[in-house]
Amino acid sequence: MIDFPDGTVPPDHNQPLPDDWHYETTVAEVETIIEQIELGELELADVFEQFATAVHYLQQCEAFLSEHQQHMDLLIETLAEED
Repeated sequence: MIDFPDGTVPPDHNQPLPDDWHYETTVAEVETIIEQIELGELELADVFEQFATAVHYLQQCEAFLSEHQQHMDLLIETLAEED
């Protein structure tokens, strides 16, 4: 299992995200990490650490989007059944 800098592990789609988690903030963090890597601002060891962090954040985003897509699908299905 990957050990992320913040001590967490990759979320699975069944685990809830933290209450203070925000999609837009997380995407901005990933963009910052990518920019730092592209600009060569990091030591090699830090590149690996930041890359792992970015993967973790992207997995959180994927879980968030998947959960909300399922919710939207359910709402659409409910609307279709009412018609």
